Amino acid sequence: MVRVADNAVSDPGSSPILRVRGVRKAFDGREVLKGIDLDVMPGEAMVIMGGSGSGKSTLLRLMIGSLHADSGSIELFGQNICGLNDDAMNKVRLKFGILFQSGALFNSMTVAENVALPLQEHTRLSQEVIDIQVKIKLEQVQLREAADLYPAQISGGMKKRAGLARALTLDPKLLFCDEPSAGLDPVTSAQIDRLLLDLTKKIGIATVVVTHEMDSAFTIADRMAMLDKGRMLAVEPKAWFDRVRGVPDADSAQLSEDERLIRQFLRGSAEGPLSERQSESDWEQDILGVRPGVPGMPSIEPSRIVPRTEGESVLQRLRRILRA
Repeated sequence: MVRVADNAVSDPGSSPILRVRGVRKAFDGREVLKGIDLDVMPGEAMVIMGGSGSGKSTLLRLMIGSLHADSGSIELFGQNICGLNDDAMNKVRLKFGILFQSGALFNSMTVAENVALPLQEHTRLSQEVIDIQVKIKLEQVQLREAADLYPAQISGGMKKRAGLARALTLDPKLLFCDEPSAGLDPVTSAQIDRLLLDLTKKIGIATVVVTHEMDSAFTIADRMAMLDKGRMLAVEPKAWFDRVRGVPDADSAQLSEDERLIRQFLRGSAEGPLSERQSESDWEQDILGVRPGVPGMPSIEPSRIVPRTEGESVLQRLRRILRA
């Protein structure tokens, strides 16, 4: 029997800086998060991963307060943010930083002005002190020479570094990163991952990284969380996921269904439970344009109804529809 279980190691005397309990979220009657539990400890790097539509981006938006959960609780720095009004939530946001997928820089402002903005908006520091702080943050991300350039004049990797400098300007205790290496070439992606890891470890802040890129995930993570169709499959140390990924094909049948699903995702394999689980009825719904909980209209108004014959397969019915 292949053993792939392991217990997360954490300081029993510390409390989570981020605590998610029983969080559920639905859109138009379709549940996209199904009772999510997650703890992030001070100083650790937590990577949240999953395929497209797994719910990881929705979970991130809930954790930063841009969406409200239907049920459950999300505690940041010991405070439940569910139900907070905008003013109260904005005070909480001063304690964490966000690195957006695109960098989210203001095109009409220079790199230095983008980084200075949080200090100008949320502190009473003099402009002279702000200028010094900006130079320090840009130096940390190796971007001081681009201080006077505009976003249109720098590369995608430089935009990510500028966004990281801005996210760290107020010295947050927690940093959220949405696909930090997405859209970058492999070398630049690796540089961003190493820079993010180096900075957060030196500063000692907790990091939550949402990604589906495995090279980045295994570079950054202390622990990893795997989402699938709104369900949390596992939250374990990086070594546990690495062990699951390394299970040979001959032994994979001994893994649980969730472990086999995780293994396929980590390996990027074309075959496995992720590929196999789409049933004939799901395939029929895709082909015929019927998705549960998703309102819509057919692109072509049918001239007549073609009923399904008892015992008829989806392909047989589809052929009759095309011939009709």
